Amino acid sequence: MNVFWAPSGELPKEASSPEEIARFVVEAAVHAPSVHNTQPWWFSHSGSEISVHADVERRLAVADPNGREMMISCGAALFTARVALRYLGLVPAVRLLPDPDLPNLVARIGWRDHTPPVDYERQLFTEIPRRRTHRGGFEDEPLPASLLSALREEAAREHATLRILGDDGQRATLAALVEAADHALRLDSARVKEESRWTPPPGSQRRDGVPATAYPARPERTEPSFPSRDFAHGHGWGLPPGGEIAMPRSAGLVTVLSTAADRPEDWVNAGEALQRVLLLASASGVSAALHSQPLELVQLRDFIAEHLCGGAQPQMIMRFGTTGQSSVSVRRRVDEVLL
Repeated sequence: MNVFWAPSGELPKEASSPEEIARFVVEAAVHAPSVHNTQPWWFSHSGSEISVHADVERRLAVADPNGREMMISCGAALFTARVALRYLGLVPAVRLLPDPDLPNLVARIGWRDHTPPVDYERQLFTEIPRRRTHRGGFEDEPLPASLLSALREEAAREHATLRILGDDGQRATLAALVEAADHALRLDSARVKEESRWTPPPGSQRRDGVPATAYPARPERTEPSFPSRDFAHGHGWGLPPGGEIAMPRSAGLVTVLSTAADRPEDWVNAGEALQRVLLLASASGVSAALHSQPLELVQLRDFIAEHLCGGAQPQMIMRFGTTGQSSVSVRRRVDEVLL
């Protein structure tokens, strides 16, 4: 079943039972973004309820010892599942972290009421398979002020704050922190080894990790410099350049997604906000580049919290802009994650 060809607002024949609804929803949810495309989730269902679980075996033990990035990823999958239910005209009822004895049970999503989706919800659903993480620079053109306001509002709906760094000094400071963290992480052999496990070589049949079709073979320079991770690790893998780019490209709109506190529920909320913002941006023809390097180093994350987030907890660094480039990602099949 290709869920993205299903008619909106009504249950397709393939989703006429709770079991098929669950499959429909999970097939959409697996397209959510995740750290290094680890897809650290699995799903189960019972009657008219789907459970989202964190898969701790896919957690980055070195880079993410507390599971913060894992839970953000699961939050993004949770929001995607909510969008899929709304597309079917079902009203999701979410219980977040419902069982203290099961900390890896991220949420239970039930549905009972029926309400036709609005155009905005249909649009978000349409963007689920189109959204891609960009790794590079953007065209040198400003984004509409109306879009910036909408992105902030979308984050706030999920109990998060999208902070736009319009000041050149703040942008330069954050860029320097990303660059410093990127260099520091490359010197950590344990982190490099862990990252390498999630970067399969060209031609791999794996359906997780960051494939060579998802990043450029030659990293693009931006101004100010926001380096992407070196997934190829010197192998020369990646997409060939589309042309000669002598000058650095624009870093685009620089933002930090933050939450008031730093508990597991805040991490899940951050993931929901992340996907909500990314889908809206995609619907507007805008791509996003994500950076988490300095957020994986305690001292740098604390510095960003104090000096760039007003004491709030930074959960993701994001840049937005327009680009003609495209990439291809991979996802595991529903049968691998729906138990």
